[in-house]
Amino acid sequence: MKDFFYAIQDLFVNVLFAPLDALRELELENWWAANIMNWLFMIIGFVAFVYWMGQLKKFNNNNEEDKSISSHSYL
Repeated sequence: MKDFFYAIQDLFVNVLFAPLDALRELELENWWAANIMNWLFMIIGFVAFVYWMGQLKKFNNNNEEDKSISSHSYL
């Protein structure tokens, strides 16, 4: 039974956490390379935000939004 838990420990420490260890070592060498995924996600989020705001402006300019007080059934 003890070997089973050591196998789980070995799996996590030596296999599944290996990419995170490599990323930790890369951060000491080059901060920009270590955070490239964060920058990509931030760019994707910014582009999505700009697109969404553009769509909201388009619908607002066409007066397609229902702005009446009783637009929802619970009001």
